[in-house]
Amino acid sequence: MPRISVLMPVYNTRPEHLREAMDSILSQTFTDFEFLILNDCSTDPQVETVVKSYTDPRIVYAVNERNLGISGARNRLLDMAQGEYLAVMDHDDIALPTRFEKQVAFLDAHPEIGIVGSRVENMGTGKTEPRPEKDIDIKKMLMINCNLSHPSCMIRRSVLEKNNIRYEALYSPAEDYALFARLIPVTQFAIIQEPLLRYREWGGNTSNKQSHRMSSATQGIYAFMRRDNPEIWAMAQYHQKTGECIKILGITVMTVVHTFQYDEWRLFDAIPILKIKKRPTGLRNLP
Repeated sequence: MPRISVLMPVYNTRPEHLREAMDSILSQTFTDFEFLILNDCSTDPQVETVVKSYTDPRIVYAVNERNLGISGARNRLLDMAQGEYLAVMDHDDIALPTRFEKQVAFLDAHPEIGIVGSRVENMGTGKTEPRPEKDIDIKKMLMINCNLSHPSCMIRRSVLEKNNIRYEALYSPAEDYALFARLIPVTQFAIIQEPLLRYREWGGNTSNKQSHRMSSATQGIYAFMRRDNPEIWAMAQYHQKTGECIKILGITVMTVVHTFQYDEWRLFDAIPILKIKKRPTGLRNLP
């Protein structure tokens, strides 16, 4: 039985992006894995041509007879997996060579952690955004928006199975955010403080193509996160409520209040003059 099951759904992926993603997995320094690739009934025949051009015996290739959508495809991959750890991978990103080695070592050394991600490098800009490291800070972050990169994550399969947690089509295309939210009460999180994944941001990302559906799904996720984790929800709100003052001759003329839900401008710290609701954000998925 392999230590890791790599879960990669593919759908009408650009051939050059798919090759880069596959090469990055097959070049990992940690080699004890099965590479599960699920073609979700792509209409582009090049997807299958690219996958079948590889002969690595660790590749397990399957094709859906009909398109299941991203949640259905991810759940079928969960059902196929045999590994102790589940390495999430998207079809157009690049895993850095030591990703699996470092994440397996981390999970082996920290049995209380059920999911570990990493910082992520944006391929277009070369930038790596800061992310919290510790469990409570990650959970407070998730109460505000989904800034844990799904394709950077490695998950203990036993945690999902014990708690009957799967991807939920109700929350697609933010099903990854919903999965994280379901995990908050049952396990601990960690983020390795170095980039182990290179993320490709382009016009085909779900966050760019389905922003309205993403926003609607995120509101539903907020609802059950607040219900299931009232203490962390309250801490997140308190943490996010900050203010700035604009003073003239020592008199406060304008106050700007920031919360996780809105930004508000108040004249003389008393008269609201402008309030802008923040659009909830989620991670992108496959189309």
